[in-house]
Amino acid sequence: MPRCQIAGDGKHVAKRILVVEDNDLNRKLFCDVLKANGHEVVPVADGNNVIATARKFAPDLVIMDIQLPGVSGVDLIAELKDNGDLAKVPVLAVTAYAGKGDEERIRGAGAEDYLAKPVSIGPFMAAVRRLVGE
Repeated sequence: MPRCQIAGDGKHVAKRILVVEDNDLNRKLFCDVLKANGHEVVPVADGNNVIATARKFAPDLVIMDIQLPGVSGVDLIAELKDNGDLAKVPVLAVTAYAGKGDEERIRGAGAEDYLAKPVSIGPFMAAVRRLVGE
């Protein structure tokens, strides 16, 4: 399992963040930004590996792309929220296709927050900090 290195100032405990994103550039960007902010990150490109990886990694936050090939990010959020060990892990949903009713559907599945792509770094990190309690 590829891991991004922890880079930190030593002043706070690194949070463990699972990044579920099939787009290579977006996944790298999210990983690099989180790493630069002192977090430990595991990237997942294939939605079919999300639950097993989350069980192994025990993340403090899941960043979930909604548009994944072969599986719905909304279904994965619901599955995480139905899993005893993972149910309390906050989910930040990210999607390029923000249609009418999408935010309600995504939040209804259990996502604590929602950002539409393209994502700006400022609002992205503000949402991450809110959800991991920094």
